[in-house]
Amino acid sequence: VQLQASGGGLVQPGGSLRLSCAASGAIFSINAMGWYRQAPGKQRELVAIATNGPTLTYSDSVKGRFTVSRDNAKNTVYLQMNSLKPEDTAVYYCSAVLQTTPHGASFQYWGQGTQVTVSS
Repeated sequence: VQLQASGGGLVQPGGSLRLSCAASGAIFSINAMGWYRQAPGKQRELVAIATNGPTLTYSDSVKGRFTVSRDNAKNTVYLQMNSLKPEDTAVYYCSAVLQTTPHGASFQYWGQGTQVTVSS
């Protein structure tokens, strides 16, 4: 199983970016997909996650500015980030909780991370 993230970059405060992450490989079903981030010197934190249903969960720091969505046909999760702030600067990691077999347990997989820098 591989998760390939893209879409990071440098943006000015108040700007927007859209991250994408596609899961591929031996996937039977995906229970949840989402995004975490890790700023220098800080622990990795949840940004937003979309579970089956879908149920969408956001950290308080991004509510009203970020939107997570999934395309289940493409095993892809997106993160639309608007009104970006310097404190959003971090490496963003996509994650998927999935099963590789019909009766197997679910495990969490991680993408490689994509840098988002918000600076003027």
